[in-house]
Amino acid sequence: MAHMTRTSDSHLAYLTAQNRMPAVSVLAVQFAVVVSKWATHRRSRLALKQLDAHLLRDVGLTQAEAELESRRVFWRV
Repeated sequence: MAHMTRTSDSHLAYLTAQNRMPAVSVLAVQFAVVVSKWATHRRSRLALKQLDAHLLRDVGLTQAEAELESRRVFWRV
């Protein structure tokens, strides 16, 4: 996943540097990046909610903290 992020970041930087894209296209790309990040937040929080207690201890969270985090809305970091 990290490799894909670096690749997409470099592609986005390339497209931004070109200054040939219409403003609507730039906005569309930025919107797609934001929606992708939101989807990642949502998936991560749903996965966290399903971890067993011993796995939560490994990452330093209690069951209550994991439950609280899983209830956060996807657009919040």
